[in-house]
This record gives sequence, structure tokens and C-alpha cells, in this order.
Amino acid sequence: MSHTAHIPSHRKPRRSSSKLALRAGVAGGVLSTIAVAAATGSANAEPVTETIEMPTLTSDLSAAVAQSAEATQQVALDLELQAREDAAAAKAAKTAKVAKAEADRKAEAKKKAEAKKRAEADAKDRASRSSERTTLSASASTSNATGSAATVVAFLKAQLGDAYVMGGTGPNSWDCSGLVQAAFKTVGVDLPRVSGDQSVAGTQVGTSNLQVGDILYWGGAGSAYHVGVYIGDGKYLDAANPSKGVVIQDLSGYPASGAVRVL
Repeated sequence: MSHTAHIPSHRKPRRSSSKLALRAGVAGGVLSTIAVAAATGSANAEPVTETIEMPTLTSDLSAAVAQSAEATQQVALDLELQAREDAAAAKAAKTAKVAKAEADRKAEAKKKAEAKKRAEADAKDRASRSSERTTLSASASTSNATGSAATVVAFLKAQLGDAYVMGGTGPNSWDCSGLVQAAFKTVGVDLPRVSGDQSVAGTQVGTSNLQVGDILYWGGAGSAYHVGVYIGDGKYLDAANPSKGVVIQDLSGYPASGAVRVL
């Protein structure tokens, strides 16, 4: 006998054919009953008078929905892009405004600094001219000028520092003969307008015997090209040229050709 004969088998026992037949018959009867009931119910049921149709999602509708979604997304992207551009433009405008304000501030500061510098230079120049005129006035007081000659010299010294301008007759710019004519007019002496005529307007005197108030000339008598006035101590005052203006000069540096005396 086999050594496993005493172990019970795990296989399900086979059903007999009679039991299977019985179960089949019962099942068939139940199905027949259900079929008869269904037929009877159909015969007694009310007829259906309304049909409900469910919507069908066609391919055209699907495409329209997809297109609408795409358009909505594009609008959103456009709005976002526009918002970014607006923000960038606003930032650029603000930066430009700040830069302009800073540039204007620097320009104004530079303008004020230049104006201050010019004012200081003008003040310095005026102070220098005032000091020079004071010194010259003190020097004149020690000279031998008296009466009309002193008046002429005082007028001439008051014009020191004025500009030389060809044809100028004052009050702030002169040429040589215009200055001499204006100076002698203060004492009632009417001189001709040009240098050549002024060089023969009075008594000819030698340059070695000059007096304060004598008119000095350069060039020939009657054809002189420049004139000035002797103020004493070997010096004369004239409207020299555009680079010097009205100044006092030493005769030793630029000796005159002759002189005339009108006072």
C-alpha cells in the first residue's frame, strides 16, 4: 500500500449526474417564470409617448470649443504682455524723469558757479581800477597841473580802463582823438575830431619843453596818426589800442613826434 494512502484527498468530490440535472431543471423553471412575467408586463405597460435625446458632441463642436479655449489663452497672454510693457514703460519714464531732474540740477549749479565767478572777477577788476585811479589822482595832485589843465587831466584819468574802439567817442569806449576831443571840451576848447587836425590845432612846442595838458602826436604835423595828452612826470595818457584800452604810458618807451599847446 502507498505511504500516502492514509492522507485524505483535497479534491472536491464529484457531483452526481442526477444532482446536476435537478439543478438545471430548477434553473430553467426560474428563467421561464421570469420570461413569462416580462411578457405579461410588456403587454400591460403604457406605451412610451416621449423620447429624450442626449446631445451628441460632434467634431465641429469639439473644434469650436478647442478654438475658443485657444483664443481665451491668447487673450490672457496678450494682457500679460501688455501689462509687462506698461510696467517697463512706466519704469523707463520714471528713470528718465529722475535723470532729467539731476541734469537740470547740475546745469543750474554750474550756471550759478559761473555767475559767481564772473561777479567776483568783475568786483576784482573794479577794485583794481578804483585803486589805480586813486593812485593816479594822488600823483596828479603833486604835479604842476592847475586850472584848465588839471580839469583835463582829471577827466582823462576818470576814463582809465575804458575800451578802445575805432571811432569811439565815449562814454565807455574811445579812440585816441575822440578821447582827447572830449577831455578838452570839459574846459570849453573845441578841437577837431581826427588826429591829423588835432596835431596842428594849437601852438607847436618841442617835446623837451612839455607842460601838463599839452597834446602829443605821433607822425607828421597835420598828418598824425595818433594823439595823447601829457600828464607830467614823463608820462602821457591815451586810448592806446584794442588790447590796452585807455592807459597811462611812459614817453621813454614810445617817444612822441611833436606836441601842440592849446591851453
